Amino acid sequence: MNILFMSLLDFDDIQEHNIYTDLLREFCKSGHSICCISPIERKKKQKTKLIQCGTNVKILKLQIGNVQKTNFVEKGISTLAIEPQFIYGIKKYFSDEKFDMVLYTTPPITLLRAVNYVKRRDKAFAYLMLKDIFPQNAVDIGMLSKTGVKGVLYWYFRNKEKKLYRGSDYIGCMSQANVNYVKVNNSEIEESKIGLCPNCIEPMMQYEVSKKDCLQIRRKFGIPQNSIVLVYGGNLGRPQGITFMIDCIKSAIQIPEVFFLIIGSGTEYSFIEKKMQKEGIHNAKLIQYMPKEEYDNLLRTCDIGLIFLDYRFKIPNFPSRLLGYLDAGLPILAATDLCTDVGMTIVDGKFGWWCESRSIEDYIEVLERIVAEQKKDKHYLKKKGKVAREYLEQYYDVKMEYKSIISQYEKHKASS
Repeated sequence: MNILFMSLLDFDDIQEHNIYTDLLREFCKSGHSICCISPIERKKKQKTKLIQCGTNVKILKLQIGNVQKTNFVEKGISTLAIEPQFIYGIKKYFSDEKFDMVLYTTPPITLLRAVNYVKRRDKAFAYLMLKDIFPQNAVDIGMLSKTGVKGVLYWYFRNKEKKLYRGSDYIGCMSQANVNYVKVNNSEIEESKIGLCPNCIEPMMQYEVSKKDCLQIRRKFGIPQNSIVLVYGGNLGRPQGITFMIDCIKSAIQIPEVFFLIIGSGTEYSFIEKKMQKEGIHNAKLIQYMPKEEYDNLLRTCDIGLIFLDYRFKIPNFPSRLLGYLDAGLPILAATDLCTDVGMTIVDGKFGWWCESRSIEDYIEVLERIVAEQKKDKHYLKKKGKVAREYLEQYYDVKMEYKSIISQYEKHKASS
């Protein structure tokens, strides 16, 4: 089978480790050929180029505008331009290819014309991996509204969203709450073409950082040697409810056993940096960037992975950073809105804790319970981490995602 993959992920090689490249490798292992469109944002100042990776993978590095980690206006303009840019890339670089499947993600929601072009040209099966419910998520956190000037943008993008759903042969959603939301809010879409396709990865080989290395790594980054270290790794933007995160960290000063590590970048990084300096927050460290291998090693010296989401969300989210924590064998503490079902997954799976992301008191209470349990049993967090890793292998192995997508392709082929 020949597959076209389209997303906003900037990658040069499918040997990288993330939810998309792990899936692409699984397709390659099964003998399929892959052509990818992987955009390069204009701020990187690189020209469009085609990369040949081995015999069955091509990656088109397509220059687009700035979409990620930029202001809302620039993001909106660049998002609108993506559709014609992707079509141009397909026509110029993949004119001799005949695709059996086009696999694409949200964001962005502006790929329908590119998808339809490939569907018409090649009679390809169109599979949408729904990772973002836009524009409603922007309404939830006040970036858009359904009335006024912002309302014009909302209804424009909502129309794009509905058309993308209608044009897709199948919509794979990250969690059951996502499946339910899409069905309820898009009743014109056949329910049979909406189903579960959770974020998955190829589990990395398990390894433990030695006690000696752990001490050295903690010393290098100024992390207290004997603290329970809670780590947040990922995007630092408005969806993460950054103010609540900082308020929780500040309030946790009363719990001397815990220390917070924040690793990431995004639109709110400077806000966090200034807030920590202004308020003298000394029970946390903020790190903007580090190479992935170093990050993976640092993660394994931590004790708990953190998830934060803004309490105002009315759409369910399912942060992919969950998988990185599970892969490292970390239990998870999540503070989210009530619509997101990641907290239920964590609690039901017995590998972590959850509270709503609007009560600092509840968050501190959970932290105090964790510290008390760790004092009673020094292996408490390690045991939780072992359960976390086992949960990843049972429910979020990329092999399951691959089989699910292939199954829908075969059903479509049999019925057409």
